[in-house]
Amino acid sequence: MDRTTSLSILSSQKEPFDIVIVGGGASGLGAAVDAASRGHSVCLIEQSDFAKGTSSRSTKLVHGGVRYLKQGNVSLVLEALRERGLLCKNAPHLARSQPFIIPNYHWWEGPFYGIGLKVYDGLAGRLGLEPSRFLSREEVIAELPNIETNDLTGGVIYHDGQFDDSRLAINLAQTASEHGAIVANYVRCEGLIKVRGHIAGVLATDLENGTEIEIRARCVINATGVFADTLRQKDDARAISMLSPSQGVHIVLPRDFLPGNAAIMIPKTDDGRVLFAVPWHGRLVVGTTDTPVPEASLEPRALPEEIDFIFEEVTRYLARDPLRSDVLSVFAGLRPLVKQQAVGNTAALSRDHLIVVSDSGLITLTGGKWTTYRKMAEDVIDHAELIGALDHRRCITQGLAIHGSTSDHAGPEHLRIYGSDATGIRDLITTDLSLGERLHPKLEFQKAEVVWHVRHEMARTVEDVLSRRTRALLLDARTSIEAVRVVAVLMANELGRDQNWIESQIKSYSDLANGYLLGDSDVSTK
Repeated sequence: MDRTTSLSILSSQKEPFDIVIVGGGASGLGAAVDAASRGHSVCLIEQSDFAKGTSSRSTKLVHGGVRYLKQGNVSLVLEALRERGLLCKNAPHLARSQPFIIPNYHWWEGPFYGIGLKVYDGLAGRLGLEPSRFLSREEVIAELPNIETNDLTGGVIYHDGQFDDSRLAINLAQTASEHGAIVANYVRCEGLIKVRGHIAGVLATDLENGTEIEIRARCVINATGVFADTLRQKDDARAISMLSPSQGVHIVLPRDFLPGNAAIMIPKTDDGRVLFAVPWHGRLVVGTTDTPVPEASLEPRALPEEIDFIFEEVTRYLARDPLRSDVLSVFAGLRPLVKQQAVGNTAALSRDHLIVVSDSGLITLTGGKWTTYRKMAEDVIDHAELIGALDHRRCITQGLAIHGSTSDHAGPEHLRIYGSDATGIRDLITTDLSLGERLHPKLEFQKAEVVWHVRHEMARTVEDVLSRRTRALLLDARTSIEAVRVVAVLMANELGRDQNWIESQIKSYSDLANGYLLGDSDVSTK
């Protein structure tokens, strides 16, 4: 996967692509993999980096949705559980089984949640993980040493999936590329090309050098997430907004607030949501909230009341309560929730995602979640074949291994997320021992990883590396700022950049990462 090669092809392409996809998050990347693996010619452009927005800011869960079962939405749970199983099978280096415990503080909670989770197990069928079971009070304390023990009566343990969202996005981009798709980040869609009123491609700009690119296509898919209305209104200025963004916030704590292997699932908070405290990459991710916001942003920020809400809820369940000074990072993501009145006759509603086709043929895919990204992609490419008058070809992604897929995890644990690519990173270190050095004493990431990100994963900025190729920004924002100069120098050597670029990157990343800190103190990089 090489950006220079992709841009060269886009600039010289004579024949129209079968499908152009705008948006490099879960929806767009999944669609690119599906279309390319069917044999269609595909181009995907992303205005920022892959998974820059919502798709790198999830709760890191691949789950059927226990709360949907409670709501009686069995069809959605069935679909999500099936997709959970397929993802764990197709990307075992990124998705794995994670035990969750619902602690019980009232006598009725054990039978109530226990029966529901047995139904949840049964719906998963042959793609299920481990069966749920009841736990005694003593077993809960053994599994969750920092659990609040006052009034604790026992618990229920069940298994769901856990994954690394932006690493999956990168691997999907690589998978699409390996099947012939042209993918490029930092290419912004400026407008749509129309011939006799029908969509015939997109006008784009390479944001690195300002070059304008005309990309012809038989079909265009709008997979821009919370920004979908913007492209819809480029197509038709009269289009009514159909999205209502909702913000979800997470805090990241040191792992010692929840030692052991299990996560906590709080089935009902004061606002009726489910709250999770999940071990992830040696830290603890706690969230999420559900706050309506007036407009979409690439860098949403947590509101004080959201932070207060998470602290209030999680401290009810921990014996040793975290302090605000314990928070390593705070991150927010936006959900593209669909307004009910937006679902009209032109919409094909499939459980939790929405496909809308405009009069000009623009296909918009929105809604959904990471767990069901593959099914969303299958549905939208089926539509694209029809709208673009393309040959109908069978979807093969149910059993398609995602780039890096391997169950062999020999070597350092932190390289597990690279799957089969870990060998290449180890080879870099063998060739140059200095690349085995850590980026920072408090971070496990090595210099060789940065080199790999630039050479093979289309990393173009320090933020790409520290936020999405590694997860340093989310795992420890303050420490990631202290590592920024090391990363900038490594990248400059690979990309052929000068000292001005290094200093610009350091400032840009530091300004961004300070927004992930809880409190008023900024970190200096000097």
